[in-house]
Amino acid sequence: MAETKTRARPAAVTLTAGAEERIAKLMASAPEGAIGVRLSTPRRGCSGLAYSVDYVTEEAKFDEKIETPGGTFYIDGASVLYLIGSTMDWVEDDFAAGFVFENPNAKGACGCGESFTV
Repeated sequence: MAETKTRARPAAVTLTAGAEERIAKLMASAPEGAIGVRLSTPRRGCSGLAYSVDYVTEEAKFDEKIETPGGTFYIDGASVLYLIGSTMDWVEDDFAAGFVFENPNAKGACGCGESFTV
């Protein structure tokens, strides 16, 4: 029988160096029991879906798992379809700091940028 070769599937979300550094800082000061950081898209905001990044204490069955130099990054299994092809960055300036998402699946966003629609 011929050997079947499987190709590694690319991650749903690309993390920039800035995002990976921020995950490392979050994990360095994580509460006890945290095994990583999870990105999800709960229903919230003016446009319907929002980005949420939280500590995670246990792996969920359908989560996508991305190993970064500073810790494990999870993508909520129910959110993956909304995020495929996205880039996640960490941006800081004099007035604000936060994760910023470039999401090709987003068809619109609210004026404040807190939520999006697909």
